[in-house]
Amino acid sequence: MPPGAPRVAAELGLAALALEGDVRQSGFAAGGGCVDADYFESVRTPETVAREAAHTAVTLLSAKEPEAGTYPVVVGPGIYDKLPINVVNPYEVGADLVADAMAAYAKCKGACVVVDFGTALTFTIIDAQGTMQGVAIAPGLGTAVNALSRDTAQLPYVQLAVPPAPYGKNTLHAIQAGVVYGYTGLVEYMIARIKEDLQVDLQVIATGGLCDVIAPLTRVFSYVDKDLTLRGLKLIAEHC
Repeated sequence: MPPGAPRVAAELGLAALALEGDVRQSGFAAGGGCVDADYFESVRTPETVAREAAHTAVTLLSAKEPEAGTYPVVVGPGIYDKLPINVVNPYEVGADLVADAMAAYAKCKGACVVVDFGTALTFTIIDAQGTMQGVAIAPGLGTAVNALSRDTAQLPYVQLAVPPAPYGKNTLHAIQAGVVYGYTGLVEYMIARIKEDLQVDLQVIATGGLCDVIAPLTRVFSYVDKDLTLRGLKLIAEHC
């Protein structure tokens, strides 16, 4: 698709029905988004989606009514309609991002962005009405460092820390400078572009295991909360 050309969102959803005697169960699976045409031929083919829907329906045939007591809540599409936030594309969005959005919206009570520094670096955007507008995903800081060590001939694995300068006079500081200061710039630019696109002032929350590396180097964060995902899971359980 040429750069700048408009993109159309397309989604393929299939339902399956499983029967065993007088018992019947249904399953549903979907895929899509702003994807190229060959996505449904090579990634989420109709056959793949149909198998997932059929597997769900057949699995549910053996489901039994629960006994009284306390049961775990599984974060997934089956419970999203009970939440005070609106989960867009529920069959693709990660459960951790839904938990992040839940906690962030409860804390900010308005439009916000969650920047989660995990294996992936994710930006989850929630509007003033509590709708998850979308997500941006990049390799996480640790993933970038691991890739340099794994995929190059001479670069070692290094611990992530803020180096003395935005450049290094040895390999250790050179890698730290490129990753730490480079990702700081990535975060600042992404937040600026998101605000520009939505034309609204957003509160920004940093979370995830490596947020402490970047947070001291920038002023874009309104809050830093390493336990945001856990707080979101607690809120989800309370609503379900």
